[in-house]
Amino acid sequence: MAGDGPGGRPAVPGVRDGRLGLEAPGLMRFFNTTGPVVAADHYCIPPLTRLDLDELLRLVRDKRYFVLHAPRQTGKTSALLALRDRLNADGYRCVYVNVEVAQTAREDVGQAMRAVLGRLASGARMTLGDEFMEGVYRDLAARYVPHEVLLEALARWAEADPKPLVLLIDEIDMLIGDSLLSVLRQLRTGYHQRPHGFPQSVVLCGVRDVRDYRIHSGSANAVIAGGSAFNVKAESLRLGDFSRDEVLALVGQHTAETGQAFTAEALETTWSRTLGQPWLVNALAYDACFRDKRGRDRSRPVDAGAVLASQERLILRRETHLGYLADTLREDRVQRVVEPLLSRAETRTFTGRDLEYVRDLGLVARDRPIRVANAIYAEVVSRELSALAPRADWS
Repeated sequence: MAGDGPGGRPAVPGVRDGRLGLEAPGLMRFFNTTGPVVAADHYCIPPLTRLDLDELLRLVRDKRYFVLHAPRQTGKTSALLALRDRLNADGYRCVYVNVEVAQTAREDVGQAMRAVLGRLASGARMTLGDEFMEGVYRDLAARYVPHEVLLEALARWAEADPKPLVLLIDEIDMLIGDSLLSVLRQLRTGYHQRPHGFPQSVVLCGVRDVRDYRIHSGSANAVIAGGSAFNVKAESLRLGDFSRDEVLALVGQHTAETGQAFTAEALETTWSRTLGQPWLVNALAYDACFRDKRGRDRSRPVDAGAVLASQERLILRRETHLGYLADTLREDRVQRVVEPLLSRAETRTFTGRDLEYVRDLGLVARDRPIRVANAIYAEVVSRELSALAPRADWS
């Protein structure tokens, strides 16, 4: 229709065409590299299409407690928020809570439980307009010992409304020692009371599967396996990287909305360098199309050289995602795995547990042959290990 903006969006009077590099602030979506995706602001792959939604809904319907895990910045939180909205539309009371704030409590279980309860109360108020937890959790924290206050609070909350309660607990593996053990054990203890006297379903989300947790309990002076502390887990689901088609679809949204094309070689380079790692795909495209001055000219196609130049800038800036990755290489168990992979050494001294840990971090591919997950990670790892040889900091 005449007067329509790029990609079929309505034209705004006084705003010039984004294809000329004259985009109006706030009108153009962009590639997201920080936090959950917001469809109104970001190019995105619908989060629930990246999971087996039928399986997720079945597990909730069957009153199961399960795990969703994936490396950092792959879209876990976006998936949980989308699942929350779907379940609430389906008639559940579903609340998402990020418990990372309780990490600083370390093994002070009382402080950790108050932080977790506070986040639950806030999430229920903002998502459901439900102020039940807000009204009771402080009193319960004063009356009950830390190792049963979450149990009691969730039991009362579930009993307060006939709609089944579902909890999505994000960053669970950020809790430390006895604080983590206490949350897992209280969830396990109340499990038999579901659905009328405890949450019908609980999803634990983090980088690693709960079965792989090795939790140091200060009170017991022992290392306890997460699988034994939370032996009511029914399934462990993993969020994977983008497929090739999803990478093309994501970049295609930018082309549809701005008219700026990626050459065939640029698309192939984006795929081959990232193999679909979501943060890398978004970061390369954002740098090439929004940070690079030449890339902001929408009449100029993005070519393979622009993608490779963006890769180099990301590495040199030591963007947060890549900086975190590099920092993990200071761990002996990570070095034991990646060093022989890069040198193609025939002798390998890492254990199966070392390998699983590095796979959970996303550094190493999950399938065989054992290899660094993608070309950009391999480049970062190679440079970082070279810098670490004299134990110098990479900057």
